Formats: sequence, C-alpha cells, structure tokens
Amino acid sequence: MPVKKQTRVVVTGLSAITPLGNDLETSWSGLVAGRSGIGPITSFDTTDFESRIAGQVKGFDPLAFMPHKQAKRMDKFTQYAVACLKMLAEHSGWTPPEEPDPRVGVIIGVGLGGLETIETYHSKLLEAGPRRISPFFIPVLIGNMASGQVAIAARAMGPNMCTTTACASGTHAIGCAYTDILLDRAEVMICGGAESTITPLAVAGFTAMKALSTRNDEPERASRPFDRDRDGFVIGEGCGLILIESLDHARARGAEILAEIAGFGASADAYHMTAPPEDGAGMALAMHSALREAGVEPADVDHINAHGTSTMLNDLCETRAIKTVFGGHARKLSITANKSMTGHLLGAAGGVEAAFSVLTLVRELIPPTVNLEHPGEECDLDYVPGQARQARVNYVLSNSFGFGGANACVLFKRFTD
Repeated sequence: MPVKKQTRVVVTGLSAITPLGNDLETSWSGLVAGRSGIGPITSFDTTDFESRIAGQVKGFDPLAFMPHKQAKRMDKFTQYAVACLKMLAEHSGWTPPEEPDPRVGVIIGVGLGGLETIETYHSKLLEAGPRRISPFFIPVLIGNMASGQVAIAARAMGPNMCTTTACASGTHAIGCAYTDILLDRAEVMICGGAESTITPLAVAGFTAMKALSTRNDEPERASRPFDRDRDGFVIGEGCGLILIESLDHARARGAEILAEIAGFGASADAYHMTAPPEDGAGMALAMHSALREAGVEPADVDHINAHGTSTMLNDLCETRAIKTVFGGHARKLSITANKSMTGHLLGAAGGVEAAFSVLTLVRELIPPTVNLEHPGEECDLDYVPGQARQARVNYVLSNSFGFGGANACVLFKRFTD
C-alpha cells in the first residue's frame, strides 16, 4: 500500500554547475548533445598518477556571485553551492525572505567536503608550523558549510543539514528535504549536492582502490557506463540544487511548477564497505520503496536516470536490480547515465542528476548515454545509446548508490492538478 500523504511536494527551481557548463542551460545543452565534459586534469601535476583525467568545472568565477572576502573563506564546493543558490532563486522566481524564516530550510549533500583545504593547510603546517594555520581553516573545510553558507545567504532559519552518504549524498539530501515538507517542518527547502575534490589525495586514493578509469589518452571516451570496456569511473566536481515547496506555498506565490516529488526510497546493502551485493538487493529495495511510497506500479515508470558509474560492479548490479524491480517492464524503460558525460560528481551527483531528471520531464527529451559501443555482460536494457530521444515521460526515477552500501532513489512525476 502507498504511504498516505496529505501534503504534495513540488519542484519549482533548478540550478547546476557541472563539467558541461557553469549554469543549468549550458549543462543541459551539452548533455542532450552528447558532449563530454571530461578532459586532462589541469589543477595539479599528474605526471606520477595512473589516472590523469577528470570532469572539471571550467572557468568558474566565484566573484561573479560573492565578494572576494567571502569567497576566500569558502572551499570551492561551498562557493559552488552559494553560486547555485543565486541561480536557483532566479530560475524559480523565489526571493529569499527579508528576515530569517523558520519555514525555509537547506539540506545539501557533500561526500568528502573540503579536501582541497585540508591538503593545502596540511602542507602549510609541515612547511611553516602550527602558527601559520588560519582560524578559518576548520570552518572552511567542514562538509556542512555548504548548507550553512546557503542558509545564511537565503536567510533560511528552518531545518539545516548536510547528508554525507558518499555518492548517495545529494539524493539523500533531496529525500530528507522532501520529508521535512511532508512533516510540515518547512514550506520551502533548498536541497541537492555539492562537491569539489579533484585533488592529489583524492585521485591517489580512488586510484589505489582501482576505482578510476585510466583511459588517459581518450578522456572523452573514458566514462562508459554499461559498456563492455568500462574500466572505472572518472572523478568529477560541481553542484546541483533544486527548490522544493509544498504545493499550497508554490501556488500562493504563483510559482511555475516543474514537477512533483512522488516518492523517496532509501536502503542499506548491509554487505560491504564499497561493493554492492551481486544481486543488487539493496538497490532494488530503495527503488521499490520509492515506488511504494508513491503508490506507483513499476509499469507506470517511463525512465530511470541511472547511477551508472562506469565501474564493472555498479553497472551490472544496477541492471540486475532494475530487472528485479521492474520485471518484464525493464525492457520498456529508457535508462540514461549522465556520468558518461559529466564523470562522477560524488556527493554532488544526486543533485545534478535530479535537476536533469526534472528537465527530462519538462522538455520531453531523454539525454543519451555516450560511449556505449559494446554493451557489457547482462547489460542488455535500453540505455539510450548515442543520441537524445524525444519522448513524453510521466515518471522519472533518479538513482544514487554510495560506498558503505547507502542507496537512495527519488521518483519525480509530471505535475498535474
């Protein structure tokens, strides 16, 4: 039976900063055109690294969104979040209140937080001693500073949290924000994910796990979800925020309603630090929970924005989980892997992919999965290879699965009165 909900929660704004562009429209245009945002790492010397490619944000200028003094007191992931807030307000037509408002909240997922700040100050400590550490070091690096700084800028006095569930962080943030509105803890929530950890330590660490692609000579072809020749994910960075509101609040202010959140599902694999179980049982449970909460049958879902990391295990297990949940309907679904073009944005992935999922509903256009040339073993579903597809979509399921066995899925619905 579906969960009984009296309050309807709708999406009224979107924003994104990604390897494809520094705003939502540029990012979306690149995505539907099948353009890759992946290239050689330029932020540090990669000579001694096995993996030397990433989905970097290019040409971002924080001073376009905030004063220099403020920017200096933020790690890049927080700068991205504050910039996305300003674009989100413009996209949604929502104006932050003049006085702090307890009915407005912020939840932003962050996977690793201020790793660049940690590495910078660790080097400074070793070179110059403890007296050279700034009093802003800790406030800059901590993961909840994205939600904290956004709350300050938005004068949002309501629920404020940072979800840290690895690659599921952004989607968990949206699910928690959705729940806060359902429980009448807030009327407006700013939610999504932010991340910027393309650093020597992160790249070395993921490489040591054998998690990253080493297709350095062909960076644009390196991220290849569901393909036979996939060899790992490509690390990326960025931010994606969405504005969600109770339907009554959105109507009262005359907002354009883009979509409705129909359901949210979360689960744990309870299995392994980094690997999903072979049958994808935890992934399937999260997908099933989102459908159950919405009161939706598997056959009602048209499209899945897959987690699709381009790792051997994730893509296989996600495909198996989709088959478990959707049965024969799995072969009628269109499935997209945005990470084939953006790389894996870690804690930001769920926020960015949620924004893209909503645009799929609004624009009636399904982005492609690029670099899918030879489908891998058991990866035999419709992953929309190569080219975007025009189609009317009524339900989109956005999947995110993280280390520690954290699974989160949000079901978006075409809005109808």
